[in-house]
Amino acid sequence: MVNRKTLDCISKEFIRTEDFEKLKYSLGGIMYTPAHNSKISDFLIRKKYPHLRSLAICLEDAIADGSEKEAMLNLQKNFDELSDAVDAGIISAEKLPYIFVRVKYHKQMEQVYSLIKKPELLTGFIFPKFDIHNAQIFLKSLSDINQSADNIIYAMPILESTVVSDIRNRIFVLSEIKTMLDNYKKYILNIRIGGNDFCNKFGVRRKITDSIYDIHVVSGIISDIVNIFSEEYVVSAPVWEYFENADDPSDTAWSDGLKNEISKDILNGLFGKTAVHPSQLAVINSELAVSYQDYNDALGILRWQDSDLAVSKSFSGNRMNEQKVHGNWAKKILIRASVYGVDDIERKEYN
Repeated sequence: MVNRKTLDCISKEFIRTEDFEKLKYSLGGIMYTPAHNSKISDFLIRKKYPHLRSLAICLEDAIADGSEKEAMLNLQKNFDELSDAVDAGIISAEKLPYIFVRVKYHKQMEQVYSLIKKPELLTGFIFPKFDIHNAQIFLKSLSDINQSADNIIYAMPILESTVVSDIRNRIFVLSEIKTMLDNYKKYILNIRIGGNDFCNKFGVRRKITDSIYDIHVVSGIISDIVNIFSEEYVVSAPVWEYFENADDPSDTAWSDGLKNEISKDILNGLFGKTAVHPSQLAVINSELAVSYQDYNDALGILRWQDSDLAVSKSFSGNRMNEQKVHGNWAKKILIRASVYGVDDIERKEYN
């Protein structure tokens, strides 16, 4: 059994990290907001959303045609205000969430990067509708920025286009995308999945009692993406559309559905989630914490001491642990525990 002092050192408090392997699992629920939002710097400085770990400022679908110039000016204004707040000691850059900008096309990356006074406030870019037709130009632009940047600028491509979903060429397309990404692996935080875009293609939508995995034509796409990418990349789960109803906060159907889907995300090899509302953040982060049993089993597997046997009973005594079979799972469990913590309720039950 792990001693209690070890567990007490594990916190769910947001702490930024520069460790690449840990950073890939540290984004939690990434919340989107349009670049037109004039209050971005205000709510970040005031820490209005205490569970916010990562923010995506959108210059793509959330921006109406013809309003790109205004969106860019507002983006610059918000970054200027954040920079001024850091310089004035109002907030530490280390206390800010990871900030990404979802660009519409590759040339916006250089435009965005050049207007930010403190580039270290920008964690990276999100590439929408990423496929074999635009992958190379997005990745080349990212590499060019990193050649002159003092800090690493990361990227998160979103797989959501028809060329990806089409079953007739899907495996070839996904394999080609991975081959291109592999040349820039040190910049890729995770692979994101546009679940709603895929649902839209087939004219389907899940109810609050469903999960994305109940829509078989979409779950098949997700399965193929995980198959191609997850051995070497973190694959993030699609967005959950439902959130707290301010008129009826006692209704927990939205959070029950979210918890159910996150459980299936993890079971199917996906990690992290896009958030559409601040109420989702605490639920997402909490569900990413690991169980006390999993934590102890992972420690046992990675600290194996038996020189004769490579199999043993689990911490709880009701499942099998194999050193050679469960190693990759155990590594991910310990990373999750270091970022999101260990289930306190289950821990207390054991103690």
